[in-house]
Amino acid sequence: MVELTVTPQSSLADRPVQIRVRGLSPSQLVTLRAWLKDEQGECFQSRAFFRADGAGEVDPGLHAALGGSYSGVWPMGLFWFLQPDTLFRRLVKRDVAGSPFRLRLEVLDGLCLGAAPREQPLASCEAERWYVGPGVQRLPVRDGRVRGALFLPP
Repeated sequence: MVELTVTPQSSLADRPVQIRVRGLSPSQLVTLRAWLKDEQGECFQSRAFFRADGAGEVDPGLHAALGGSYSGVWPMGLFWFLQPDTLFRRLVKRDVAGSPFRLRLEVLDGLCLGAAPREQPLASCEAERWYVGPGVQRLPVRDGRVRGALFLPP
């Protein structure tokens, strides 16, 4: 049985996470896909192709991506290389304090090049990326023409 994990499952957006796939066949070719929908419903996704090691595992922090949205060893590549399905869209988090981005991760058998895979993933999981830590206060700032926000730690 294939298992995909993200550790920690919930974290601040600037903190690294570890992605691991276990239970693959040795040398199996797989696609790791990450996607999310922003607050306007736009889809952003990234993908990377990997060959499992001799133990049937894939770790983007140790194993080089063979292609896709990026190539080489990038532990956070699936998060950093998210691209919009619609051209000229930017991934922006407007409600930074109220909710996280929920990023869906999937492992697909073989090379998956299409925008939406036609087959069921071998495994999937979800990661939450928060932009404001617990207990942080957001205070709006308005002084003359200056607009902004002050974030105060607990």
